[in-house]
Amino acid sequence: MRTLETFPNLVAMFLARVTEQGDAPFLWHKAGGAWRSRSWTQTAREVASLAAALKAIGLVPGDRVMLVSENRPEWCIADLAIMAAGCITVPTYTTNTERDHTHIIENSGAKAVIVSTAKLAKTLLPAAIRASTAKIVISIEDFRSGQQGALEFHHWDKLLADHAAEPSTIHTTATRDDTACIIYTSGTGGAPRGVMQHHGAILHNVFGCCTIISEDFGWDDEIFLSFLPLSHAYEHSGGQFFPIALGSQIYYSEGLDKLASNIEEVRPTMMVVVPRLFELLRARISKAVEKQGKLSTYLLGRAEALGSKRAAGKAGLLDKPMDLLLAATLRPKIQKRFGGRIKAMVSGGAPLTPEVGTFFDAIGITVLQGYGQTESAPVISCNRPKVGIKMDTVGPPLANTEVRIAEDGEILVRGELVMKGYWRNDAETARVLKANGREPDDKGLWLHTGDIGVIDTKGRIQITDRKKDIIVNDKGENVAPQKVEGMLTLQPEISQAMLFGDRRPYMVAVIVPDPEWTQQWCARNGDACNFKRLAENSEYRTALGHAVERVNAELSLTERIRRFVLADEPFAIENEQLTPSLKIRRHVLKQVYGARLEGLYKA
Repeated sequence: MRTLETFPNLVAMFLARVTEQGDAPFLWHKAGGAWRSRSWTQTAREVASLAAALKAIGLVPGDRVMLVSENRPEWCIADLAIMAAGCITVPTYTTNTERDHTHIIENSGAKAVIVSTAKLAKTLLPAAIRASTAKIVISIEDFRSGQQGALEFHHWDKLLADHAAEPSTIHTTATRDDTACIIYTSGTGGAPRGVMQHHGAILHNVFGCCTIISEDFGWDDEIFLSFLPLSHAYEHSGGQFFPIALGSQIYYSEGLDKLASNIEEVRPTMMVVVPRLFELLRARISKAVEKQGKLSTYLLGRAEALGSKRAAGKAGLLDKPMDLLLAATLRPKIQKRFGGRIKAMVSGGAPLTPEVGTFFDAIGITVLQGYGQTESAPVISCNRPKVGIKMDTVGPPLANTEVRIAEDGEILVRGELVMKGYWRNDAETARVLKANGREPDDKGLWLHTGDIGVIDTKGRIQITDRKKDIIVNDKGENVAPQKVEGMLTLQPEISQAMLFGDRRPYMVAVIVPDPEWTQQWCARNGDACNFKRLAENSEYRTALGHAVERVNAELSLTERIRRFVLADEPFAIENEQLTPSLKIRRHVLKQVYGARLEGLYKA
C-alpha cells in the first residue's frame, strides 16, 4: 500500500507530486476535437510563473483573489498560484448574477479577479468596477472591455511570459492553520456566506479520501473526469486536490450535453457527482435498455429485483444463477457506457434516494454516497465497501474525524476538517461552532451541521433530514420533505418537486412534470403539448395525480400529499430556484408559488 504523507500546505503537496510524476500527463482538456494534456512539470512552471506575476503586480500574502471560470486546466493553475503567492482564493460560480458577484467581491474584499471568458466577464466586470476593493482583472482568454473604470487589466499569457519561473522558485510559508480559500455557500436560505477553509481542513479531507481508495479499492493510476463546478467545495476538494494527492490525471468534461461521450472517451476510474445526475442517468439507461427489446428489459427488471433483495439483506444462494447471468450479459454492456474501468462514482452535495443507489449497484456500478458541507471542507463521511455499503446511510466518518449525535438528533462534527469560521461574520460562526461544554477544549469546537441523523451499529451515519427543513404540521407532527420529494421524482411522470405544509393540516406540493413523459402523453392523446393548456387539462392532471397516489401509498398518513400545483417552469439555476449545486431553494419557490399553495387549503 502506498504511503500518505503529511504536508504543511496544499502547494507543498502539489510540488511533492510534481517531483514524483515529472513529465507524466496531469491536466487534460478537449481542443479541436482532441484531448490535449499538460504534464505535471509544465503545470508547475505555469503555477510558479503566475505566482511570480501576482506578486509583481502588487498582491501580497493574505490578499483575496476571486476566480470566475468554467472547469479547465487554468482553474487549477490559478488556484495553486494564488496559494503559492500567499494569497487566498475566492472561487465563485459561473452562473452567478451581477448581484451575486457584487456581494462576494465586497464581502471578501477581493483585490483582484481572474476571469476566463468574455461571456463571464459581462456579469463580473460591472460588479468589479463598482466594488471598492477590486483593482486588478486578469483575463485568461482575450476579450475587449467597453468599460474599465479604474481597473488594471492583464492578460494571462502575457503575465506568464513576462514572469516565467521554475517550480523551484515557489516558497510558500503557509501552515495548515492558514486560510487557503473562502468558499461561499450556495445560499439555499439567503445571501451566501464565506466559509474560511484552511489548508489543514482540505488536507484532512484528502487524507481521509486517500485512505478509503487505498484500503478499499487499491491505489493505482487513477483517472478523474471533472464535471461539477470547481467553485463548489465538493469538486474543489474531491475533484481537484484528491486527484493531486493521488498523483492522478484530471480530464475536464465539456459539459452536461457531452458528458456521456466524455465518459466513454476518457474511461475514468473515479467521478464525483450529485444525486440529480444519477437520477438523469438512471432514466436514460432504463430507456436505452427498453429500446433494445424484451430480453434486455427483462434482464434489467431482474437486476433491479436482485438489487432490492441484496439491499434488504435477503439475497441468497438461489439468486446466484441470475446474478451470474447478469454479470455475463447486461452489466458489461452498461459498464461499457461508463468506460469499462470505473471503480466508484461518489455521490454528494445532497441526499441520494436509496432506490437510485440500489439501481446502480444492481447494474454493476459502485456508488459511494458521501456526506458533508462546505463548513467541513466538505467531506465528513463516505460509504466504504470494507465496512459494507448501505444505501440509506452515508458511511462512517473519515479518518481522524469525530461525529456524535446531540440530544435533539443533530449531527455534530469535530476535527481539523472543521472551518475556522465564516468570513467577517462572527455571529453566524458562533451559531454553528460551539464547545462541548462551557469552554472549548484542545480538540477544537463542534460543528453543528443542522442535519438530523443517527449512527448504526457499524458506525455508519444515516441522515434523516435537514434540521431547518423539517415541516411541522398543525398537529405538531414532523415530516421530512427531502424523503417525500425524492420519492416523487422517482416517478417517470415527475421531474422535480417541492413539499409544503408547515403549520398546515396536510401536505401539498409543487410538481414539475417530466418533459419526456409529457411528450409521450401528448403523442398518445393527440395533444399539441402546449404546457399552459396542459396545466388546465383534467386528464393530464389526473395522470400526474396517479403518480402522486403511487407515492402516497408508501407514505404515512401525515406525509401524504393531498393536492398539488404544477410549476410554471422547471426549477433551474437561471431562475434562482436551484442552487449551483442543484439543491432546491425553498425560500424562492415559496415566494413564487406560496399564494397558489395556500390556495389549495381554501379551495
